[in-house]
Amino acid sequence: MNTIAITHENGVATVTINNPPVNVLTIDLINEINAFVLSLEDDRETKIVVFKSLHETFFLAHLDLHVINGTQGGQAASIEFNHMITNIKKMKQLSIAVVDGVARGGGDEFVMACDLAYATENAAFAQPEIHVNIPTGGQGAVQYARRMGKNKALQALLLGNDFSAQQAEALNIITQYVPKAELDSFLAMILSVVSTLEVRDIVMYKEIIHASIIDENAGAEMELRYFLERAKENKTQAIIDAFIKHGGQTEREAKDIQGIFVDTAKELSK
Repeated sequence: MNTIAITHENGVATVTINNPPVNVLTIDLINEINAFVLSLEDDRETKIVVFKSLHETFFLAHLDLHVINGTQGGQAASIEFNHMITNIKKMKQLSIAVVDGVARGGGDEFVMACDLAYATENAAFAQPEIHVNIPTGGQGAVQYARRMGKNKALQALLLGNDFSAQQAEALNIITQYVPKAELDSFLAMILSVVSTLEVRDIVMYKEIIHASIIDENAGAEMELRYFLERAKENKTQAIIDAFIKHGGQTEREAKDIQGIFVDTAKELSK
């Protein structure tokens, strides 16, 4: 891997992007991200994938402008970029983009492909493709339409202007704005909770949410099916028994439900 570095710790894979000079989405970077994402298909140990950038200014700039042409190679590279976006969206693991810089065009589309995205005051997001005579190529217009609605999406795509992290949060481009000074502790909290889950827990809610967005009734049916299946598991009964033992369904729940969860986990880990 020449454009990304990968570390693993406690079920969390951290992917650090470093493609000088400005983290452009070149074919090499696209291929390396694709290869890593596809390698996780049967991985049950990795639960979370965090994408970060080593660049001080850019998270990801955009798709390499040299491949936006009518040549066979250029067209193939553009298609691979679109495949990369789809592969990230299809991951079983929870994908998190941590954005402390600019993410325009393909960079913005990459962020929206991730399940969660947190951005600092240094971040900027945009889909400015109209100004180089092309539409979005990595599902950016699709995501803007689904997240913002017709009017706001159309305005954003025709103007191609930057959004701050706070604006991006309000428009559902990212999950949440987090001040840089608080980012490490905030991310550590997220990882500490999700890393205790199983990959199948993440997959379960991804599937329910995806189905619900398409069809509310289909989502409700899937949710009930998962509920009834999980209710039969010995693991579920063991957790419920311990939860009740430590104050579940008593007054303790009102003020200290997290404490009950902690005590429950300690007992089950014995």
